[in-house]
Amino acid sequence: MAEKITTESLMDAGVHFGHLTRKWNPKMAEYIFMENNGIHIIDLNKTMKCLDEATYALKNIVRSGRKIMFVATKKQAKDIINAEATRLNMPFVTERWLGGMLTNFATIRKSLKKLAQIDKLMKDEAFNNLAKQERLMMTREKAKLEKLLGGITDLNRLPAALFVIDVKREHIAVSEALKLNIPVFAMVDTNSDPSDIDFPIPANDDAFKSISLITAHVGRAIEEALMERKKDKEEAGHKKDEEEKRKVDEAVEEAK
Repeated sequence: MAEKITTESLMDAGVHFGHLTRKWNPKMAEYIFMENNGIHIIDLNKTMKCLDEATYALKNIVRSGRKIMFVATKKQAKDIINAEATRLNMPFVTERWLGGMLTNFATIRKSLKKLAQIDKLMKDEAFNNLAKQERLMMTREKAKLEKLLGGITDLNRLPAALFVIDVKREHIAVSEALKLNIPVFAMVDTNSDPSDIDFPIPANDDAFKSISLITAHVGRAIEEALMERKKDKEEAGHKKDEEEKRKVDEAVEEAK
């Protein structure tokens, strides 16, 4: 089981701090506990309930062998998301979201193929025989593609779900997922609209500690699901071996 999160740990990380009351989105009303000095305070009991629902659903997706795409382009979340997604071998976007990254995935795959071709060529001896200007142009193009697509180089089909930090900022990603019926799991602050989010997690999406705590908890649940999937595959393999052995034994008995 993923480590149980507590209201104390959420409070220590500042998860409960929302935005100024004048910046709120009324659709977040059900997740707001109170107002304090002009700032909305998020109901942490609701946060824990939403986290439980989100991690349960995420585990089922991952255990079935599908990928979760992590999305966060804001400065205080980029490194956290990059590190956690890389650790879990999940796709991620931490630079600019390219329009059509989901809805026009075929074009994105062409760009990924181009990146792979450039990478292969640069490792070949023939690359050194190219003119200096050509090598420079190719190196720059590779750097540009890696910056934008480096987190999804192994993605050969659409992700099964998105985990998003700040749905207001990442509205294009959310919109594309919505069009394709890809479920969205997301941290939603008091200035966000949670209505289009399948699994909203009410939380402070601006503070480093808050983002880190929620992402780590989600990451542990995904890691757990990956381990369970590995165990399921091993057990299935053992059963297959036993079944084949039984058939061989039966064949030997019949031949006697």
